[in-house]
Amino acid sequence: MSTKILHPKLVAGKGMSRRDFTRAAAASTALAALGTPAIAQQYPSQDVHFVCAFPAGSGADVIVRFMAEKMRPLMGRTIIVENKPGALGNISTEYLVRSKPDGHTVLIHGASGVAAAAAIVRNSSIDVSKSIQLAGTINRQPTMLAVHVNKPWKTVDEVTAAIKEKKEKASYATTNPVGKVMGAIYKKTLGLNPVEVNYKTAADSLNDLTSGAIDYILADNVFTMAQVRANRLRVLAVSTAQRLQANPDLPTMTELGVPMDLTGYFAAMVPTGTPQPVIQQLSKWVGEVIASEDAKKFLNSFASDPWVTTPEQGQAYFLKDVDNWKNYVKIAEIEQQG
Repeated sequence: MSTKILHPKLVAGKGMSRRDFTRAAAASTALAALGTPAIAQQYPSQDVHFVCAFPAGSGADVIVRFMAEKMRPLMGRTIIVENKPGALGNISTEYLVRSKPDGHTVLIHGASGVAAAAAIVRNSSIDVSKSIQLAGTINRQPTMLAVHVNKPWKTVDEVTAAIKEKKEKASYATTNPVGKVMGAIYKKTLGLNPVEVNYKTAADSLNDLTSGAIDYILADNVFTMAQVRANRLRVLAVSTAQRLQANPDLPTMTELGVPMDLTGYFAAMVPTGTPQPVIQQLSKWVGEVIASEDAKKFLNSFASDPWVTTPEQGQAYFLKDVDNWKNYVKIAEIEQQG
């Protein structure tokens, strides 16, 4: 139910005095205030859809399904995971933006990836800075510089020395925009010139890393840690500004003389216009899950830290990231798509 409030001049001559109008306006405000908690109490009123921007079975899908499992008892509703991969995540992002802003469709995805795609995809039909609201952040995660375990290098300095010796014969693998930016900053800061080889997926690079055709890889934490556990890769540094609690032994590139702060972060996102009581309730539930020991153990297992913020804090970080990616695209000379 909506209540229309009229300006005093508009009701003149219709039997309502300014005093009567003031009283009516106050009553309307009071009714609206009473309705605010009611919205939160009624949410969710139907099945909830968690949208994943990657295929079933992917690292991102595992995160989305973990959140669905843990939030189902809190929400008291069935949570349906919908996988909508493609276009650097833009298919899932557009699906969210075009959904009803009532909290029943939630994009569980790397908000950092949404920011990156906004800078890379040309002529996008949406402005993510105006059409998406973060309800709650989930984690902080790095991109990792790693080498195959059959390589003798144990530090980034040793990799740098090898690259300088190999000159134009040196090469490295990237699989996503963050890796491309990380690689560009590494090269430009230290005056290196290895050849970047872009692979569709990180798994596609394994044969070349094993054979020595590729010297090192800049890859996401989920893939990299899986390969570490399989004794295939050795991590030498991370892209975040500070060391992660999950792996405090891993140095940052900044510590090693290559300043950067490339931090990935998953979040629960809803369309702009979603009622604040719904956003606050969703934020509360996300925070409860992420603060649990189960979530810490789960997130730490692939070198990521739990990260709980308010919707306002998360949104401010996201908007800053959207601006940062306009510059990152230039640094890495990433060609726009679409």
